[in-house]
Amino acid sequence: MIERSLFENTETAFALKSDSDLERAYFLFKMISSQPLVRIGTAATNFALKANLPVEGLIRSTVFDHFCGGVNEEDCLPVIDKLFTKGVSSVLDYSVEGKETEVQFDNAVKKILKIIEFCDERQAMPIVVFKPTGFGRFYLYQKKTERQAFTVQEQVEWERIEQRFKAVCELAKAKDVEVLIDGEESWMQDAADELCEKMMRIYNTEKPIVYNTLQCYRWDRLDYLKDLHNRALQNGFKVGMKIVRGAYMEKERLRAEEKGYKSPICETKLATDNNFNAALSYILNHINDIAVFIGTHNEESNYLAMELMESRGIDKTHNNVWFGQLYGMSDHISYNLAEEGYNVAKYIPFGPVKDVMPYLIRRAEENTSVAGQTSRELSLLKAEKLRRKL
Repeated sequence: MIERSLFENTETAFALKSDSDLERAYFLFKMISSQPLVRIGTAATNFALKANLPVEGLIRSTVFDHFCGGVNEEDCLPVIDKLFTKGVSSVLDYSVEGKETEVQFDNAVKKILKIIEFCDERQAMPIVVFKPTGFGRFYLYQKKTERQAFTVQEQVEWERIEQRFKAVCELAKAKDVEVLIDGEESWMQDAADELCEKMMRIYNTEKPIVYNTLQCYRWDRLDYLKDLHNRALQNGFKVGMKIVRGAYMEKERLRAEEKGYKSPICETKLATDNNFNAALSYILNHINDIAVFIGTHNEESNYLAMELMESRGIDKTHNNVWFGQLYGMSDHISYNLAEEGYNVAKYIPFGPVKDVMPYLIRRAEENTSVAGQTSRELSLLKAEKLRRKL
């Protein structure tokens, strides 16, 4: 029987945080809980960075160090090692966004290959992650999704994208490291899905190495998952799937409205929750064919996963089931799950402070817009501060 008060254990949740770490976290979430403050802070930070004002030290010692592991892989090592003392693995996420040139795409591949080599030497790092648009222009994914013909030059460019995917998946298979490929906007996602499936057919023949991402705020994704599962059964490969709710909701709805097509996003939060839980149930019912990385900060979905695993006799350490949360958030979920013996990994963003700012700003805005997320963090931090005082 799953203990429903598991995530209330703040002693386990914050065991790695010193008193000053707790105070900083409380201060940050208090700031993030105010929408006007987030807006002002975002504008001021962007201005300061563009004007080359000396603010990187301040950013580094506050928001950056809370949500990021460091500026490079080596810088992240103390964080990785510390987490692993509590049984929590790390997924290094090179969070530099918005690149557009072939040189930048080649550099991104080199970075991921380097991280895979890095993972090979460390038990604490069994998984890597990248974004499809980290390896090629958004425009090409969109054009392919819209079934428009490529020019000769674009076809050559697309083939280079495929080669980048292959280089990463090939080395990952050789080193036995799992690869999570992030989901992005719906109007480019079909092309990314096709590429992910192509990689699964090549590299997931014995076990899941390549994972696509299922964004459950899209109402069509459960059908996509079932169709992919059928193709996998017919063609002899395993499916790897990271399931998340999704990160581009406002952008998706706005575009659908502007262009006059039906929004791909579920109409209500409840419909998204139901979709996520249905996808989770489907995967755990087919655990020998589909591996899952459960990427959620939602307590109910985590409890459901634990209950489904128990009722289906799935071992806590089964490598086809991983739980994941972002570094700096939902420690009450991550560390308590790890303490219970489940496979848990934290996504650890890293990169130069200036380049990672778009990621950090998105994090702050997401926290502000997700009702209850920030107040839950604050109440848990408060409870732990009080527990230590007593």
